[in-house]
Amino acid sequence: MDRDTRGYEPQTMPSPRLIPVRTPASPEGVVVVLHGGASRGEQVGVSPAQLSVLRMVPVARRIARAGRSRLAVHRLLNSHRGWDTTTTPVTDARWAIEQVRDRHGDLPVALVGHSLGGRAALLAGDDPHVRCVVALNPWVLPSDRVDLRGRRVLVVHGTDDRIASPARSADFVRRLPSGTEVEQVSIEGGKHAMLRHGRAFEEWAADFVVSTLLG
Repeated sequence: MDRDTRGYEPQTMPSPRLIPVRTPASPEGVVVVLHGGASRGEQVGVSPAQLSVLRMVPVARRIARAGRSRLAVHRLLNSHRGWDTTTTPVTDARWAIEQVRDRHGDLPVALVGHSLGGRAALLAGDDPHVRCVVALNPWVLPSDRVDLRGRRVLVVHGTDDRIASPARSADFVRRLPSGTEVEQVSIEGGKHAMLRHGRAFEEWAADFVVSTLLG
């Protein structure tokens, strides 16, 4: 039997978006900044005004200032909130890497993420075009595995984070393959939202990215 489709409008999946923060004419490297944000139901879209997105604005601006006209910096808005079995922020991060390569050419890429965005940055960091990864208060699982050899990795975690476990973060670092160039930093008194000691998180991220991509 044919189905009556009168009045039926197929639902379209939300798409990720890139927001340029700084796009110099001839950059020497590209930075993609990834936000966090817990799930709010199946395929709930990402709002540019949600706190987890706004939290990464000062991080992106700090990196852009530090890189001056030598780094292109973009913020990624994920296709939807949270992490599910069909499409994850890792998929969006890999999409973003391809997008910035189309826009800027064959340049080294840095991924900088917070919370679930930090997890996505780490798990997408095995892309051959990624030179370094910065994970701020990353929300990781004991089952997470990735080979980041040949890249520089920085994990920054607040000691008072009650949402993403600093212990799990440290375990993740220990699970990285031997030969990975990784640095781990603890921010004393830092909490998950990075409101306290936010400048410390921003500066660690900016200095690490600039020193890696620009030397």
